[in-house]
Amino acid sequence: MSGRQQILLVALRTIIGWHFLYEGYFKLVAPGWGPDGQPLAAWSSAGYLRGAIGPFAGIFHSIAGSPWIGAIDSVVAVSLVLIGLGLMLGLFTQIACAGGMALLALFYVSAIPLDGLPGPRLEGAYLVVNKNLVELTALAAVQAFKTGRIAGLDRWLASSRRAAPVSSTGVAA
Repeated sequence: MSGRQQILLVALRTIIGWHFLYEGYFKLVAPGWGPDGQPLAAWSSAGYLRGAIGPFAGIFHSIAGSPWIGAIDSVVAVSLVLIGLGLMLGLFTQIACAGGMALLALFYVSAIPLDGLPGPRLEGAYLVVNKNLVELTALAAVQAFKTGRIAGLDRWLASSRRAAPVSSTGVAA
């Protein structure tokens, strides 16, 4: 891979990481907004889940009414932050990519765009492909090229493991 290709892949990883980190941070510390534009006490995915469409809508609707919704919201927000940090720092990049792709897949199947028409809070009209699917595919590329080994703490960890002296028992000292 050329230096330019490596730089662009690491930049892509970092930008996606920032997106995840900021989304999680905002969900943890900033209030959500009600339909009337008034601030709510805290962010909740319940409204998003109640608006789910497609073949799995029933599952997402039941999650929205679950007594566990608060815990689910916390897991989503913390996961977004951890995935974002992992991607930005190039730390446990392969795991961060897998986690990010899993979340994006859930977000995608909760509202698969099948009508091709503009909707509320959409920037345009989507037919099958939307931003979640695009970002998921970009994360797959970031994972495939092991960008944490190009630049990031994964590279440092790999080099420190190689440099660790090995005792006569075959265990790193």
